[in-house]
Amino acid sequence: MDLNIRRKSTKLPLTGSLVETYPHDLQMYKIPPTEDITLQEFETLALERVTLLRSLATATTLKGLRLYSEEWTDYVIGELKTQGLKYYAKLCEKSSCATTEADLQARRKDHIAHFILRLAYCRTEELRRWFIARELELFKMRFATMRGEAVETFFKLNNLCYTNISDEEKSEIIHFLRESTPHSNIDNMKFFKVKFFEVLDLVKMRKVYLSGGYAYIPHKDFISVLSAQYRTQLKQSLAVACHHLGEIEQDERLVSLLKGLHQSYSGNDYSDAKAIIPIETLDSLAVKLFPLCMRQLHDQLRVAHHLKHGGRLQYGLFLKGIGVTLEDSLRFWREEFTKIMELDKFEKQYAYNVRYNYGKEGSKRNYSPFSCLKIINNTVGPGDCHGCPYRHCDVGILKNRLQGYGFDAQAIGEIIDMTKKGHFQIACSKYFDAVHHCDLGLGINHPNQYFEESQKIAKGEIKLEIKKEAKKVPVKKEAIEEFDEMDFDEAM
Repeated sequence: MDLNIRRKSTKLPLTGSLVETYPHDLQMYKIPPTEDITLQEFETLALERVTLLRSLATATTLKGLRLYSEEWTDYVIGELKTQGLKYYAKLCEKSSCATTEADLQARRKDHIAHFILRLAYCRTEELRRWFIARELELFKMRFATMRGEAVETFFKLNNLCYTNISDEEKSEIIHFLRESTPHSNIDNMKFFKVKFFEVLDLVKMRKVYLSGGYAYIPHKDFISVLSAQYRTQLKQSLAVACHHLGEIEQDERLVSLLKGLHQSYSGNDYSDAKAIIPIETLDSLAVKLFPLCMRQLHDQLRVAHHLKHGGRLQYGLFLKGIGVTLEDSLRFWREEFTKIMELDKFEKQYAYNVRYNYGKEGSKRNYSPFSCLKIINNTVGPGDCHGCPYRHCDVGILKNRLQGYGFDAQAIGEIIDMTKKGHFQIACSKYFDAVHHCDLGLGINHPNQYFEESQKIAKGEIKLEIKKEAKKVPVKKEAIEEFDEMDFDEAM
């Protein structure tokens, strides 16, 4: 892939050349991009596509929505709009051949971003599997939105030489088509005759008529043919990309970005709080609004009047993100630590770190609270109490802690089940539901997001129907196994 990265901005291709390069919303991604882009755009496009793929995964695994259903599609498109990715939302809503400037630029970003992610996800079998599954979901969803001329143009552009069977041939086998095809209105459907191995998914589910080594599929199921081709092509392309990784990673600017992309966090960084939280309220907030990782740090601080460096950093930045001011933060830590040490020792050894978190010492950066991905990937040693409790805590201890908080057996069972499977962020979502007696099934990606959503419930901004009995969010087993979680924790 000839994708040159430059630090200075470069002029984009003229609209005319974009029309030739990107004549259709949906692409098979056979030809790599060759234009120059800035390093900043490289990173932005990569993160935006990761956000898109995570939205697809969340819709299935966390929300329990049926793949390609109307609810599933609506959720994904809604998430893209919420994340500010309106150009992806438009590409997913209705694939077309329009040539407006906005359409062309959206296709360009889509094209480049796909190839960037190939470089990031070709490294291991687990990464490749996750990437291929998400890209196939995206491809199928976008193909399903095409109509009439757009479908014909797509076939022509990609040299897909498939023609529907004649009316005479169809009439001869119409009885078999009606019995084998799970669609209504068979008489008015176009049918294609393809080699049976091109639609093994339909054969496996017995949703197609087979005769003489051929499968007769309605136009509604033609995506099975294309997705099989696309999957094969993508697997081969990722293998080639992996083979050339050494050449690509000679550019040091790209190494850390590509290696850390799957664990990257692309949401709100919560570096600037929207409100001020008094430290006098932290005890009650920890019980009602804090995620478990922060609640256990708060509890430990109150009991031991001390936290190790990792705990102080993780919890201190979280407090900053929810709205605790520097002055209050200094007072909070000082009051606790001076219960076991002299004031002079606190001022000399610990006050600097508190001011550092707020950008008042050292490099004076405006540091952001840790995301779930960073917390999960943290190294936690003996005696430490920071990190993610679902990953770093013994399951028995975690279960006892949840019982101590008064959760019912079913809620504890769901949390522990997700923890054992390595789906730590889903376990956190189950914890959120247990605390708030609801079934929201939020995708938790950041402790401060957890706090923000909890605040909305406390303020009545989110109306809940309090559940009388614990209700399990339907999640397909195959979806859980395929998902591998957004942060890819089971690969670690």
